[in-house]
Amino acid sequence: MRTNPKIIALAVAAIIIVLCCCILLRRLLQPHRLQISDLTPEINCDTCVNTTAGTQGKNDTSVRLQVVETETSPQFEVFTTTNALDISTEMSTYHTASVQPALPNIPSDARWDQKGITVAGGHGRGNATNQLSYPYGLFIDDDDEAMIITDYNNHRIVKWKIGEKNGHVVAGGNGQGDRLHQLSYPTDALVDKNTDSLIICDQGNKRVLQWFLSRSTTLATVLRDDIHCFGLAMDYQRYLYISDEIRDEVRRYRIGEKSVILVAGGFGEGRGLQQLNCPTYLFVDQHQTVYVSDSLNHRVMKWNTGAKEGIIVAGGRNVSNARAELWDPKGVFVDASGIVYIADVYNHRVIRWPQGAKQGTVIVGGNDVGARENQFNELRDLSFDRHGNLYTVDHRNHRIQRFSLK
Repeated sequence: MRTNPKIIALAVAAIIIVLCCCILLRRLLQPHRLQISDLTPEINCDTCVNTTAGTQGKNDTSVRLQVVETETSPQFEVFTTTNALDISTEMSTYHTASVQPALPNIPSDARWDQKGITVAGGHGRGNATNQLSYPYGLFIDDDDEAMIITDYNNHRIVKWKIGEKNGHVVAGGNGQGDRLHQLSYPTDALVDKNTDSLIICDQGNKRVLQWFLSRSTTLATVLRDDIHCFGLAMDYQRYLYISDEIRDEVRRYRIGEKSVILVAGGFGEGRGLQQLNCPTYLFVDQHQTVYVSDSLNHRVMKWNTGAKEGIIVAGGRNVSNARAELWDPKGVFVDASGIVYIADVYNHRVIRWPQGAKQGTVIVGGNDVGARENQFNELRDLSFDRHGNLYTVDHRNHRIQRFSLK
């Protein structure tokens, strides 16, 4: 008797369906396996929790191991999710502490030593390990007690431990060029501890680089190109802010994504409240408020999140050395009280400007141009450490000065 081919085909199909269901059911019931050795730990200082994140296989399921430190022994909790939005939300929650340093609480009546101490450079212009050449940007890494200095004319980024006599090159320093191991007139750099990398404004090459510090092969990748970048900032959600001095705008974007958001300027060169004229250095606070040194308008602008116009918080009138005016401001910093600190370039001073004030107060400098302990020769950037000590980039004196909080 001949077997009906249709019956055979149906039987085979039924067997295949049953096998597939069994395999699927087994995979659903089997717990995810986590290879701890394949994961890289990261530390969140706010919650005293060590977290690690990894991806298992090539599917969309991500596994996060949370290590909660107790007095007896570590406890492990495994979380799984298949929702990409949930992943990004959790990651931003657990990684904010390493993106921006804590802002110092500086008293309203604070005073600083009027004589600065040279903490980097100060041995004339040069490319030796104890020299700088027209430095620009400055980032204070409190956790590592180090300064990250943008050594403009040496086409390099230097890490200089506070208290040491020499720095060491951590990016560039291979001659001026446009290859991935080279820089060309960098103007700013910041530390992204989540990825153990530097974000660098490589102005001469019109690009923004991410330079990995712990990799022995690929040192850098291009994050943005065809951009006349000058200043950089990163907020607590790891959004990167970049000023473009030619397009007169500041844009924000997340590393790894193509979309960008205009957050300041973008309406052409001008003096209107929706315009900028050569924006340089930036500061972004915990509310994603952007402070911009609007250099050729001789003012500092504040742009709230989603605002179409900025607010003048300092300067913006005439160019002079009066306390109500600025002359080509560059570095900008905002403390925990919202007080703005400005590197007033051609007035050779640092000026402190409270919220709503019509004029500022000179806290250091303002003693004409010079190379003495209480003088500057064209400031570029400034920053503070967690103790409220002030650090300044003395551009044409090829040095970094520290002014201790009294």
